[in-house]
Amino acid sequence: MSEAFDLAILGSGPGGYVAAIRASQLGMKVAIVERERLGGICLNWGCIPTKALLRTSEIYHYMQHADAYGLSVANVSFDLSKIVERSRKVAGQLNAGVKGLMKKNNITVVEGLGALTEATQITVTTGDTTRVLEATNVIIATGARARDLPGTPADGQRIWTYRHAMVPPAMPTKLLVIGSGAIGIEFASFYSDMGAKVTVVEMLDLILPVEDAEISAHMAKTLTKQGMILVTGAKVADVMPGPDGVAATITTADGQAKTETYSHVIVAIGIVSNLENIGLETLGVVVERGRVKVDPWGMTNVAGLWAIGDVTGAPWLAHKASHEGIVAVEKIAGLEPHPFKIWNIPGCTYSRPQVASVGMTEAAAREAGHDLKVGRFPFIGNGKAIALGEADGFVKTVFDAATGQLLGAHMIGAEVTELIQGYVIARQLETTEAELMETVFAHPTLSEMMHESVLGAYGRAVHF
Repeated sequence: MSEAFDLAILGSGPGGYVAAIRASQLGMKVAIVERERLGGICLNWGCIPTKALLRTSEIYHYMQHADAYGLSVANVSFDLSKIVERSRKVAGQLNAGVKGLMKKNNITVVEGLGALTEATQITVTTGDTTRVLEATNVIIATGARARDLPGTPADGQRIWTYRHAMVPPAMPTKLLVIGSGAIGIEFASFYSDMGAKVTVVEMLDLILPVEDAEISAHMAKTLTKQGMILVTGAKVADVMPGPDGVAATITTADGQAKTETYSHVIVAIGIVSNLENIGLETLGVVVERGRVKVDPWGMTNVAGLWAIGDVTGAPWLAHKASHEGIVAVEKIAGLEPHPFKIWNIPGCTYSRPQVASVGMTEAAAREAGHDLKVGRFPFIGNGKAIALGEADGFVKTVFDAATGQLLGAHMIGAEVTELIQGYVIARQLETTEAELMETVFAHPTLSEMMHESVLGAYGRAVHF
């Protein structure tokens, strides 16, 4: 016998569980299906536990440089098992929090492997038992997984995905990171700060290739100074794991090939949407280039069936999935939410230094035909940054010269992942340079650099 709901959600990541809560707030009877752990990859194996690891490496770095702050710390060392344990405890605490939110909002949680047997019907298999959920509407929120190297899948021993890299059985000594997006650079930063010799290979010409070119170049200079080896415009082939290491051949843009042996390899070359074996083909759901095709509110081509998050394509970010979930649920409820657009979604990389951005890069803005006003302000010109001992980095703002529209903002340096939201709000409110210039920023704060960058775009920077 089936159970009836107003809404059933397949997947409990930051898209699925947020959608479930919003639906409950709007009076719907909701069920959510999860095959593994509530909170999905982000909470359990991605966004949150990686930040716990990075916090550890940040503190370890400060301890090693305590003398710069007038402090003495002797015999600095670490216990890898305790580092991993702390990270897993953080994830466990938040997993328990999501369970509490499901209970608080009267959401039925069904554990097991779910598949669509009809557009508005999910069959959940748990061991030898099945459970059928009928719903007026169904949301697909099954997320994504790491992409493997062609012909050389991760083995969890010497070749890792992000998931393996969060629970290392031993600290790498010589690490190869393939891919320099946010995931690759975050793990490169963590392991480098913890003492590993790290090489990063990127097939494009710049690391962090989605970021503004100036940010990418500054990041490359900083990471190289920290001791990393960065190889861009290159490919990795013939990855051969053995009992004591991994042999890999790196071919550079000029055709030169070199084979070296590494203790471990992290593969960070992108993700693949989890679309297999959930019934999409049978129902005729349109999938293009590995993504479910949806309208601006998350509706698929099949009546009553919606999709949100990583299964709908880039940017593959938790906060994008959460917002998509709210938009879809409010549309289902008969409200009139704004159609979802990706023009104002911030991106963050939590390495050392941090990187954050929103909107257009300078190059993209010029290619779109804008005449620009571009401002920059360095951390070395900010009193708070100097007091913190974090004088490396800068803030960059890109404005349309004719209208004063803030087209994009880009930052590299300490705590910029927190600062970026100021520009996100400004863009959402359609603020121009005039309002930003008239805004009073507290002193002494890192946020003053945001003000100075705007002033700098118009030749009015005060402290640089």
